[in-house]
Amino acid sequence: MRTVEDIIALLGGPEAAAQRCSIGTEAVRKWRQARAIPPRHWPAILAATGLALTDLPGAPEPRPESRAETPMPQTETAPDSIPDGATACLVLGDGSVFWGRGFGAHTPAGRAPVAEVCFNTGLTGYQETLTDPSYAGQIITFTFPHIGNVGTNPEDLEATTPVARGLIVKQDVTEPANYRSTRHLDLWLKSYDIPGIAGLDTRALTARIRDGGAPNGVLCFPADGQFDLAALRAQAAAWPGLEGMDLAKEVSCRQSYHWDETEWAWPAGFGRQAAPRHKVVAVDYGAKRNILRCLASAGLDVTVVPATATAEEILRHGPDGVFLSNGPGDPAATGEYAVPVIREILDRKVPVFGICLGHQLLGRALGGSTYKLDRGHRGANQPVKDLTTGKVEITSQNHGFAVDPKSLPSNVRVTHVSLFDGSNEGLAATDRPAFSVQYHPEASPGPTDSHYLFHRFVDMIEKHKGG
Repeated sequence: MRTVEDIIALLGGPEAAAQRCSIGTEAVRKWRQARAIPPRHWPAILAATGLALTDLPGAPEPRPESRAETPMPQTETAPDSIPDGATACLVLGDGSVFWGRGFGAHTPAGRAPVAEVCFNTGLTGYQETLTDPSYAGQIITFTFPHIGNVGTNPEDLEATTPVARGLIVKQDVTEPANYRSTRHLDLWLKSYDIPGIAGLDTRALTARIRDGGAPNGVLCFPADGQFDLAALRAQAAAWPGLEGMDLAKEVSCRQSYHWDETEWAWPAGFGRQAAPRHKVVAVDYGAKRNILRCLASAGLDVTVVPATATAEEILRHGPDGVFLSNGPGDPAATGEYAVPVIREILDRKVPVFGICLGHQLLGRALGGSTYKLDRGHRGANQPVKDLTTGKVEITSQNHGFAVDPKSLPSNVRVTHVSLFDGSNEGLAATDRPAFSVQYHPEASPGPTDSHYLFHRFVDMIEKHKGG
């Protein structure tokens, strides 16, 4: 069996290994640290080196009269036995089965939701997380055990219709204990046909995702208590994953609309922008409502247009600036139609500000490339350094793809970096008015560490108009 160092050398070094496996060099460093390579990278390595599976560090040894496969983790029960009290299960793409207690909506026979299983480390804001359009195509594992105690209400929605495909929690959903609650989380989930599963060892599942990447999974909560595990395994294994998926079209608005609602403030609630100073068009790739509120609160008149809007349709509104929103899916897929539009706007020298998917699309429009992270960044405790000021911000993030800083041309500078893994968190063009960040400044984890970005956008607009 070859060592990790042998494999990296055969691939041409750390940077070449990262490129061949579509990962960052930080992931290659973790190969060295663990002295093993995650199974999802084996096909790319075998194709590039011509080695046999048994040559790879961490690969299973073949056994007589048995298939060479990774053994089931100890945190799982025997796959074909249903534990007492179990009414739901999570089946992963490698065949692993986790049992638990179902809540929320039952899954229809033969149509249990299949998705990428990720985790979120936020201590609060589960309703905002579940309604964030960026979670399209994902089942969310909450690492915080007490989910449900805030209840739900009609104000904390980030989109009209939630698109998350399910949720996983450790403890049973708790009763609401918040004065703003109008509905129990279980009833709220039922109203949107979202299934949930409780009673799993979420620490073990989170560690699995952390070490091996986000797997495909099927969450099954049948009304009749019958589980076709063979079909569920096949469904999870066959799902292609988020790479190559354009999900922005699925969550974007269908027609343009005007937005003037401002941020929530106790005790009055949301306000209205009655005296905007500048006009902005927001391209909706899956925009969160609170981003639009922050734009309005910064003194902007906001018009929202669909993700597929052309440059002509955007510029027809006469914007002083263009905002590129967050959203789900692979930026390379969405970029097929979005990047040419963004490039035309950049050529017109209209100020541009992007967040999350909008950041990735701007990076591609400026000549850079994107790649899928090993496990993504999802949570409200992500430290990011602003290289312009030297300050560190505690940020909220939700993304599985990132801009490759080494791919950016000389007229683009890196402005922010993650202090977790060194990945890119912000960029700015040096020859035109455009900048973006990977994280969510509107989510207030700091709680206001990153709100300056909206004012930086306004300053850029005013400088452009004045110059």
